[in-house]
Amino acid sequence: MIPDYQSIMLPLLEIISDGKEYKMRIVTDELALKFDVTEEEQKELLPSGAAPVFYNRTAWAKTYLKKAGLIDSPKQGIVIISKRGLDVLKKKPSSINVKYLKQFSEFIEFQTSKREGEVELESIDDQSKETPEESLETAYQKIRKSLASELINKVVELSPAFFEKLVVELLVKMGYGGSIKDAGKAMGKSGDGGIDGTIKEDKLGLDIIYIQAKRWRPGNVVGRPELQKFVGALAGQGAKKGIFITTSNFTKEAIEYTPRNETKIVLIDGHQLAQLMIDYNLGCTPQQTYEVKKIDSDYFGEE
Repeated sequence: MIPDYQSIMLPLLEIISDGKEYKMRIVTDELALKFDVTEEEQKELLPSGAAPVFYNRTAWAKTYLKKAGLIDSPKQGIVIISKRGLDVLKKKPSSINVKYLKQFSEFIEFQTSKREGEVELESIDDQSKETPEESLETAYQKIRKSLASELINKVVELSPAFFEKLVVELLVKMGYGGSIKDAGKAMGKSGDGGIDGTIKEDKLGLDIIYIQAKRWRPGNVVGRPELQKFVGALAGQGAKKGIFITTSNFTKEAIEYTPRNETKIVLIDGHQLAQLMIDYNLGCTPQQTYEVKKIDSDYFGEE
């Protein structure tokens, strides 16, 4: 299990307690061993994929200790315990956390700083197990989840024709087909009840993907019979590739269904559909953008 960043503080300080300079990379490896963080857990990323969770938490533990004056960082990627840090260890604290660090004026100033270019951390709970990045991402995921729900509610109210048009627009935004105009010509022209339209797999049209779009309300799940009907329709067209999109969900039997022939079908349920619409700005638009930046070590000539 990956420890929270506050649990990392004391062990980090203890690892560098001999007063020598340490590379943070080495310290992080030592912490991974101490907390039995597996290789798989070390590779676990934040929801944004921006950084590994464990390394992010270790970095913030280091930052908080540094802001409290318990460690120094003579150059990028290097840490060394300070005299204050040694004094703290002599007191043999059971743990070091945000509440403990508030006894130091430098840390209080760091938390409450409102000067231009500095991050205000005053609102961070003493008992919070999330780093600032994790808190931002938690808030972002809540906003995204709410938006996804709104999108699906909006989509199920659309006419079947509009929904089919939406599906084509999404696939074109994802890189399929040529233009929306070319892709849209195929919608509704197959005459087959199991196919709602087609789209080119690439801009050259080397292959065709057949589409089934079910605008069903949540709870009205798509079962295996619907997929079998779609596969039969594909066979009638001599096709081997299809996308089945629904605003609802698929049953377990439908998800586990694999055609015996070479036909390949991709299933996209309501949750995935909403996420793709958000990712490709279809039916929604960016309202606010935040950039989280870090030091560019290459610029300063450090390792």
